[in-house]
Amino acid sequence: MANNLTSALDKKLVLGEDSKEPSPDAKGGSKDDKSLVVCFGEMLIDFVPTVGGVSLAEAPAFKKAPGGAPANVAVGVSRLGGSSGFIGKVGDDEFGYLLADILKQNNVNNSGVRFDPSARTALAFVTLRADGEREFLFFRNPSADMLLRESELDINLIQQARMFHYGSISLIDEPCRSTHLAAMRIAKKSGCILSYDPNLRLPLWPSEEAARKGIMSIWDQADIIKISEDEITFLTGGDDPYDDNVVLTKLFHPNLKLLVVTEGSEGCRYYTQKFRGRVAGVKVKPVDTTGAGDAFVSGVLNSIASDLSLFQNEQGLREALLFANACGALTVTERGAIPAMPTREAVLRCLAQVADKK
Repeated sequence: MANNLTSALDKKLVLGEDSKEPSPDAKGGSKDDKSLVVCFGEMLIDFVPTVGGVSLAEAPAFKKAPGGAPANVAVGVSRLGGSSGFIGKVGDDEFGYLLADILKQNNVNNSGVRFDPSARTALAFVTLRADGEREFLFFRNPSADMLLRESELDINLIQQARMFHYGSISLIDEPCRSTHLAAMRIAKKSGCILSYDPNLRLPLWPSEEAARKGIMSIWDQADIIKISEDEITFLTGGDDPYDDNVVLTKLFHPNLKLLVVTEGSEGCRYYTQKFRGRVAGVKVKPVDTTGAGDAFVSGVLNSIASDLSLFQNEQGLREALLFANACGALTVTERGAIPAMPTREAVLRCLAQVADKK
């Protein structure tokens, strides 16, 4: 059974029936790829304590790790054998050039990266509690990612994409908010599938109400939305995140192709126009949950970019979500986000082990 599952997933979910491994161009990514996933938003440096379960003040040392949810997804897609690009802004500083180079090293097209000489690359210190969950302290005052202008957009890269993925952090401040909205319009006009992961970070917003309003302001434009249990509670004003009726009446909109609710180690729920259900998680011992949701998203987007029929094919979608669950599970076994993003081979080995245990 394990060999059959591995073979099927390898062929159908990761590369598509007739896909080939991407051949990197000079900037990373692959040329003329019709399944290109372009991610828009922030890329930053996470500083993660080298030991878990301590406060920032108690941490003896920190490990520097590249991060930022949209950038994590771009690298995640590429690690899985897909084609991806990133659009965003970093500082004209050593950290900024390090991040742009990390994209290139991971075969992510970085032609959409801009460098700001007047602002620094964003930094985030991430504490790891005893249960592996995170707390954040951001250094953005303002950081370069907040200053991307519409005139700096790589329009050609967006127009080449099959899928355009983004979060909500880029909606908080101008001029990045207007740039984000412009990029969405270009992507929609080009026929892209729009993918949205709100990725709620309350400390970055002026208030809870501003966060709720900002996140929901672009909700109805997305084709795919990934959301967590906590985010459902927050966006609905305290409703039960496990109630299907809450999700369907308050969060599922008429044009949505897929809404996925992640439940950590328990797996995920999915809702489409035609069907809904749950896919069990893949159990591992967590070390750091940073990037787990982004790894999950990269697994989902890479599968759908290779096979758009998954919106109508429940069995195929369930297999894709199991693959994505394994992506997230493997990521929590290492510290940091981008350094922990799994390869396709690692995910398939993990799924084979899960199948063997059944």
